[in-house]
Amino acid sequence: MTTIGDVARLAGVSRSTASNVLSGKKSTSPEIQERVRRAVEELGYTPNAGARALATAQTQVIGLLAQFFEDEFAPAMLQYILGVSNTARELGYDILLVSEPDGARALKRITDSRMVDGVVLLNVADRDDRLEVLRAAEQPGALVGLPADPRHLDVFDLDFAEAGRLMVEHLARLGHRELLLVSQPEHVVERGGAYVWRLADAAAEEAELRDVRLHAIFGSSHQPDVGRDLHAALDAHPGVTGLLVNNEAAAAALPAVLRERGLTSPQDMSVIGRYSDEFARTFSLPFSSIESAPDRLGQMAVRQLVRRIESAAGRTEPHVVRFISPELVDRGSTAAPPTGAR
Repeated sequence: MTTIGDVARLAGVSRSTASNVLSGKKSTSPEIQERVRRAVEELGYTPNAGARALATAQTQVIGLLAQFFEDEFAPAMLQYILGVSNTARELGYDILLVSEPDGARALKRITDSRMVDGVVLLNVADRDDRLEVLRAAEQPGALVGLPADPRHLDVFDLDFAEAGRLMVEHLARLGHRELLLVSQPEHVVERGGAYVWRLADAAAEEAELRDVRLHAIFGSSHQPDVGRDLHAALDAHPGVTGLLVNNEAAAAALPAVLRERGLTSPQDMSVIGRYSDEFARTFSLPFSSIESAPDRLGQMAVRQLVRRIESAAGRTEPHVVRFISPELVDRGSTAAPPTGAR
């Protein structure tokens, strides 16, 4: 088995210098770094995780707590997981994915046993029972999603309230006076999915301000149910000329629903969704959308977490709550309402 000593000998440096290059704990010259990296590549060296943990009191593992709920669209959740795991890998950390239903108990187990150096939480509820466990843990934690009480934790999220206002504002400026908002299933709200009501409440306020009628429904997260939900809502509100879609399953089903109704976008119906560009490409969605930025949010959370793990300054600096401002990606699915629309 190749050791750090073998790497040091081939690179022509001391064992401690080779270790410093690989750990990044101390700065070394670019020339020495390149020699050590070439030696690592030539020898196929992989650090021993157990030895590293004993030497540094670190595991180089980040715990990622996420769940795949039946009432949420799994492909959307996968994008957040990839955002976290890809950034962790770039920074030299592995991911321990924990998806147990009892998230608080699982979190306490992995932090008490020091299986991880820090934790990222997904599926953050408004009043999340994992938060007190994480606050009590010695390891730092970062959240993708804003809870009601973010004290002593780093939080990263899309500004969903501003996203709701932007969606309504954009269509109102084009002349639309009757809109339909399709949100996540009602169970998501009941479970504490605050992002749903943050967007919906802000959209309703903006609609009232601009004298726009806004109808709101909860859509399913599965086909064919979500297709039926869309048809029923459009049947119930024939005057709607614009759709706001805060539900990835509904967005994926919408092209077929519009075809079945003989409608085109934007000629008959303007559409704005809320999902990532990658999601739009995966499902060939032609609709303009608010970029949900799961990769960027995961990157921000992991980078802040690693800063707290590895830096003395990072461990003591104030905790942050940071929002990504909504960005409207124009794919040509919005225009003035059709002539004669109410």
